[in-house]
Amino acid sequence: MRAFVLGREGCGFRDVPDPRATPGHAIVQTSAAGLCHSDLTLVSRAPAQHPFSLPVVLGHELAGVVVEVGAGAGEVQVGDPVVGYGPRGCGRCSRCSAGAENYCHGHATSFPLGLGSDGALAEFVAVPASHLVPAAGLPPAQAAVMTDAGLTALHALNRAFAMIGRPPLGLVLVVIGVGGLGHLAVRLAKLRGATVIAVDREEDARTLARRQGADQVLSGEGTAEEIRDLTDGRLADVVLDFVAHHSTLELARAVLARDGVVSIVGVGADRLAVGMHALPLGARTDLPFWGTRPELHQVLELARSGEVEAVVEELPFEHTPEAYRRLAEGDIRGRAVVRMRADDPARGR
Repeated sequence: MRAFVLGREGCGFRDVPDPRATPGHAIVQTSAAGLCHSDLTLVSRAPAQHPFSLPVVLGHELAGVVVEVGAGAGEVQVGDPVVGYGPRGCGRCSRCSAGAENYCHGHATSFPLGLGSDGALAEFVAVPASHLVPAAGLPPAQAAVMTDAGLTALHALNRAFAMIGRPPLGLVLVVIGVGGLGHLAVRLAKLRGATVIAVDREEDARTLARRQGADQVLSGEGTAEEIRDLTDGRLADVVLDFVAHHSTLELARAVLARDGVVSIVGVGADRLAVGMHALPLGARTDLPFWGTRPELHQVLELARSGEVEAVVEELPFEHTPEAYRRLAEGDIRGRAVVRMRADDPARGR
């Protein structure tokens, strides 16, 4: 089969063996795969910096149809439209037992989907049946995006609101970076009743924030003082930084209220200083990662009901290199999604 693979010499298309339905696994024919900045981070590393072996098929946002099941696959059946829950935990620790494999206590036996284990940028992918979630009623592109962009945004918000310890209604929340995750965070925060201020230097992204319901949209020039004025000096109860660049982290620090929460969701390489006089008194920081199984069901249901809809740009599978190039250049609004051929029925297996 055809796959988009990260190898020791870089990434590109390769012909690789079809996966097998081993016990406890199912084979999913990919319908759509979302692309993420995390993929670009992997590609930029030297081979020796990866904790997993190469080559590996990229793509951790998977939507498709089950075409084969192995022994012990539970209730998963051929023909089921599904998405993949990407994190891989040990399945035994307290975090995994609570559905939070994204925070497994360190005993995981395999790497996440597309981030060490073969992922969605292939015609077929083998997935543990326990990590497949029903996705009936959702277009594949929307379903795929919810598995990371939607899930991560929801998880970050849930954690921030829990740390604040007050109902979201009326809280001031700043979203920095209105991209694939940020635009969904705007919508999800508005659904919870927060007052949302979105910040992005790109006009297209600011337009996207308005479409998602942001109360105020700023460009990043003089933003700290603007936010101070807009909030009558109250500043932000919650700041979500989906970039994690020096300038955005500095903005997060400058607009965070006392007893507030700053959540660093972006995968940028810069750091936020923490300590007395570095942040407002009572400030809490968070480093959310992906999301839990219950939250994946939650965000899929929100998408199914139409309350949340990702803005996606779909490209055919053969344009995957172009899609990654455009993602790296900031030329994608919303989320980039690679789609497989609509007229390509599941092969006999």
